[in-house]
Amino acid sequence: MRWFWLIVLVQTMSFGQKKPKTPVDSTKYYIDLAVFNRKTDNYKSSLYFSQKAINFSSANNDKKAEALAQYSLATTYFELKKFEDAITVFEKCLKLLSVFPPTNQQAICYYDIGMCYMNLDEYNKAEIFFNKSQSVYSLLKMDAAEPLNLQKAILYRKRGKNDLASKLFNQIVAKPDNNDIYKTKAEALYQLGMIEREQNRNNLAVNYLNRALKLNEKDDDLEQKAAIVLALSETYEKLLDIKKSHLFLKDHLRIKDSLLQNNSAKLSSDDFMDFKESERIKTIEQMTKESEIQQKTNKFVKLISILGIALISILSLLSLSLYKNNIIRSKSNELLQDKNKELQLAKEKAEKASKARAEFLSTVSHELRTPLNAINGITHLLLEENPKKSQLHYLNSLKFSGNYLLTFINEILEINRIESNNIEIEYIDFNFKQLLIDIQNSMNEIAAKNENRFTLELDERIPETLLGDPTKLSQILINLINNALKFTHQGEVTVSAVLTEKEDSFSRIKINIKDTGIGIPEEKKETIFDSFSQGSIEINRKYGGTGLGLTIVKKLVDLLGGEISLESEVGVGTVFQVELNLANSNKEIKRETEIPYCEQILEGKNILVVEDNKINQMVTKKMLENKGMTCKIIDNGEEAIDVLKAPHHFDLVLMDVHLPGINGTIATQHIREFDNLTPIIALTAISLNENREMLMSFGMTDVVTKPFEPDSFYRAIALCLSKTN
Repeated sequence: MRWFWLIVLVQTMSFGQKKPKTPVDSTKYYIDLAVFNRKTDNYKSSLYFSQKAINFSSANNDKKAEALAQYSLATTYFELKKFEDAITVFEKCLKLLSVFPPTNQQAICYYDIGMCYMNLDEYNKAEIFFNKSQSVYSLLKMDAAEPLNLQKAILYRKRGKNDLASKLFNQIVAKPDNNDIYKTKAEALYQLGMIEREQNRNNLAVNYLNRALKLNEKDDDLEQKAAIVLALSETYEKLLDIKKSHLFLKDHLRIKDSLLQNNSAKLSSDDFMDFKESERIKTIEQMTKESEIQQKTNKFVKLISILGIALISILSLLSLSLYKNNIIRSKSNELLQDKNKELQLAKEKAEKASKARAEFLSTVSHELRTPLNAINGITHLLLEENPKKSQLHYLNSLKFSGNYLLTFINEILEINRIESNNIEIEYIDFNFKQLLIDIQNSMNEIAAKNENRFTLELDERIPETLLGDPTKLSQILINLINNALKFTHQGEVTVSAVLTEKEDSFSRIKINIKDTGIGIPEEKKETIFDSFSQGSIEINRKYGGTGLGLTIVKKLVDLLGGEISLESEVGVGTVFQVELNLANSNKEIKRETEIPYCEQILEGKNILVVEDNKINQMVTKKMLENKGMTCKIIDNGEEAIDVLKAPHHFDLVLMDVHLPGINGTIATQHIREFDNLTPIIALTAISLNENREMLMSFGMTDVVTKPFEPDSFYRAIALCLSKTN
């Protein structure tokens, strides 16, 4: 678009002047040729004709025309990304214009210098020149709000002032579409998308970026398009939509290759150096002419001129030497770039292998949940139907095996989440002492089963309220205490928490889990935190377990920034020690109580079940009917949308997430366009790429994980129904 500004300036310069037809040898003629060649990417000719325009206007002592010619040369430098050279020539243009009253040409020059500094990442200088441009436009009572506001908003974003930046970007986006603003609006939408992505609002980010891409197609700016599709690729990767991420990444690489080819065709480094050399030679010639004129009048001046020429010759030799050094340096840089590309490829291969492993484990864990839901569900239904005593033992064994397998799958998925960085740390206020008391109460039954004495010792100096992630802390402690109780029989398990350090902002707490159990052999201590590792095969056979609990504990402790260690002696017992820093908090915590529900609310309710697995359909239907509910079953999302549009009342929808055709999340999104009242509960064999927050963002009312525990299943339905009554 820079050639567009130049044409406007040429027309402005000629406005109101009655002149004969433009002669072949004129400033305007050479500038027109420079603009034409720049539009066709013939930058060598563009430089040549810009210099011709400068020479012609200078010879005729036409300052305004020379300013316009200098602007043409500076514009060419800018498009060649020679920003420092461009700044120098723009400043020459401003110096020539300084003797005239303010014009829009001055404002544009200030704006372009600001853009040069933006590209050089010198934002303070850029802001100074944007403000100067705004001052000139205000003096001339001209409106140039969109481009200036865009750059100011970008400056705000660079400085972390996202609220101010978003306000200006949204003002630009709200403007009506026209040919002059497409590129500006596309850039504003792109910047809004990047802000949303930084805030982890990735769905909004994708929305903004797609709108930016659509507008970019009207302006066809390849550099802007490359940035937008790269941002889309990275955002879809965060959303774990790998297919779309790869498609946009391929599009980005294709555009970058095209840009590289175009840039290499614009102007070779030799052509640019030749042009700079010709400029220097012309300067020397001009100085020589001046010295010859002075030579005629003053012999002393002649001597000075000779010395000047000698000095310039020396500088020329130095320049030639520097030029050769630059060539050598360029070749070295090319070698380094090749090595960097090789390292990047190796890194990408390693990341792909790690991602493939994570996706495989996630898929296997996810696929196992669907048949396991049928096993656990049918077992529950059979146990409710008063089986024979001879059958009861088998059913309880089946229930135990199903729960054991579910625990194993959950632990694999948890490790997979941690290793794939798909888990986030929460920072919420919680009562640390009450957390330990609740854990003790929940595990007293396990302690009694093995006839263990289970005690809790709490340091009174520990603050009541701390800031951290109580869910992951509970997971760590439950795993360690459960192990201590499992491997100890008719012994003692003691959990103690001691405040070891307290600062204004944080408290350091040491938690010991001590038991008098079987202990850990010395040779196993180094590998005890590895996956599938237990003390021995005999221990695994006798006590059971997957060998994944301590692996999860170690990874979670590392994730929370803590430390874990152990001391153990076979036959004496084991002590696990966890040290964590938790932020101090003065907030008062009100203890939440479990919301009771009445099963009578379930009776007579009409439920729509969207599930494609036949066995799960049967299990779900039977469980609903056992509580007096009726249901209609369909097996795809498209039909679910049509059924809910029809005048047939359903009190609640049970929506399987993974369906043929459109999945449950997209179906829910469509349903919410015409129905915001009917509760929709997601039924999901939750995988690596899913979490409760993600599913709720599509309009789900609640989430129940397969295989679901019956009481939790009925509770979720009852609570959703109670909210709609």
